[in-house]
Amino acid sequence: MKKIASLFLAAVMAVALVGCGTPASSDGSGSSSPAAGYPDEDGYAEGNLNDTMHTYFFDFTINSAYVCSQYENYVPQEGNELLVAEMTIKNTTKSSLPMFDTDFQVQWGDTAEDAFDVPITYYAESTDTIGENVLPYEYTLAINETRTGLLIFEVPEGKSDFNISYLEEFDNDTTGDLFFVFFTAERK
Repeated sequence: MKKIASLFLAAVMAVALVGCGTPASSDGSGSSSPAAGYPDEDGYAEGNLNDTMHTYFFDFTINSAYVCSQYENYVPQEGNELLVAEMTIKNTTKSSLPMFDTDFQVQWGDTAEDAFDVPITYYAESTDTIGENVLPYEYTLAINETRTGLLIFEVPEGKSDFNISYLEEFDNDTTGDLFFVFFTAERK
């Protein structure tokens, strides 16, 4: 795996990040809690399918997810299945935003050190064999652009509970808030 994936996993496991300041809403108990999709004071945010997550750079929503044995011509390695997640992402910055397949990773609730992965586009030689709706290994979101596409991951057979995460990373080699979207994938 790339160095970035290892660093990302370490950050995900630590979940001890500094928050970037978030809107708050009252939960009725007199205390203040983050608004849906925004990180708390520890820099941690979580949601479910169809919840919009609000990062420093963009908003993203995991719209749907299912597990299957093959996607178009792509067949996973023996012992794995494919998790196909549809995501909508919107650039909320005032400049074009470079995106990479390793920006998002999947975890499947296992305590093993390798119980995560990045999209299959990271490993593929060409996205032509994967499908036209799959988000590529690298792309640019224009100012205010919204894009919907698929993230496809190889996951162990028989798993159904997952989370897709995103960790803010800045040009000065620091990290920001950490976002998780939890869901149970359908079977197709």
